[in-house]
Amino acid sequence: MRVWDAFVRVAHWTLVACVSAAWFARGVPHEWLGYAALAVVLLRVLWGFAGPAYARFSRFVRGPSHTAAYAGRVFARREERHVGHNPLGGWMIVALLTTVMLVSASGWLAITDRYWGVEWVQDLHQWLADLLLALAALHVAGVVYSSLRHGENLVGAMITGRKRPPAAGDVFE
Repeated sequence: MRVWDAFVRVAHWTLVACVSAAWFARGVPHEWLGYAALAVVLLRVLWGFAGPAYARFSRFVRGPSHTAAYAGRVFARREERHVGHNPLGGWMIVALLTTVMLVSASGWLAITDRYWGVEWVQDLHQWLADLLLALAALHVAGVVYSSLRHGENLVGAMITGRKRPPAAGDVFE
């Protein structure tokens, strides 16, 4: 069944490309990749409120108690499969989008006349970039875990937009 629309998938892979390329780029290309990543994130945030059902934050961002209960089931290896994003995945999306915005903002701040060469701004930008890398690694680990645990190719689903329909015990949200 169709789960993720074309915009969500294109935005996801464009953001992956921008962040990956920015990690290795220097100077003006690094700056422009940061601006592009920020633009993708801002569009994705808008889409999270106005897009189709599976793109909406209200569909996959759950409260703390619901998310903690789900995390407990993950650690006990009794978690249910979600057709859309699971509660931990939902919060990972929020964390990644927020961190990209903060990395981009701190990078922009670092090139303004007021903060050019200011050490704490440079350090903040580097620390946030390292945090983004750690979150991305955790995200990939979660995707691998969920793919193996539930017998589905989530990377393929983020390319095609399709996942298998829900079965008994799956959460259809």
